[in-house]
Amino acid sequence: MNDKLKEDFPIEWEDDHFVTRREFFKFLTLASGGIAVGTAALAAYAQFPRDEIKFEAARICLTDDLKPGSALAFSYPRPGDLCILVRKQDGELVAFKRRCTHLSCPVEYEVKNERELLYCPCHNGAFSLEDGSVVQGPPPHPLPQVKIEVRGNEVWATGVIKGDH
Repeated sequence: MNDKLKEDFPIEWEDDHFVTRREFFKFLTLASGGIAVGTAALAAYAQFPRDEIKFEAARICLTDDLKPGSALAFSYPRPGDLCILVRKQDGELVAFKRRCTHLSCPVEYEVKNERELLYCPCHNGAFSLEDGSVVQGPPPHPLPQVKIEVRGNEVWATGVIKGDH
C-alpha cells in the first residue's frame, strides 16, 4: 500500500517546503494585480462627489443677531463640532465647519483687501466664503459647509456638505 500511495502522490517530502521560482513569480504577479485593481477601485470611488449628510436641524440664532460683515461661532451637529456662521457684507448667510483642514486650528472671519475670507492664523491659511475652497496656505482640503435655512427670523443648521476629502 505504501508503494501505491507513492505512485498516486509522487512527492518528495524533503522538497515539499521548497518554492520554485515560477511559483514565486506567479504569486507576485497575482498580488500586484490585486493591488492594482484595489487602487483603481479606490481612485474611482474618490471621484464621486460627496453628498450632503443630514443631521437633526438645530437653531443657531435670530437673523437680527448677526449684522452684515460679522460672524458667530456655534456647535453643530454635536457640542464639540465647532462651526462658524458668517453674514457676508452683502447680507448673505453662509456657515462652515470651523476647524482648519491643515491642523484643526479655529478659522476666523476676516476682510482683507475688500475680500471676505475664513482665515486660519496658525499657518496663514485662508478659505473662500463661496464654497470653503482653499485660497492660500497649507490646508490640503476645503472646509465642510454647513447647510443653513432661514425660518422666519431664525437661522437653522440642517446638514453638512463634506469637503473634497
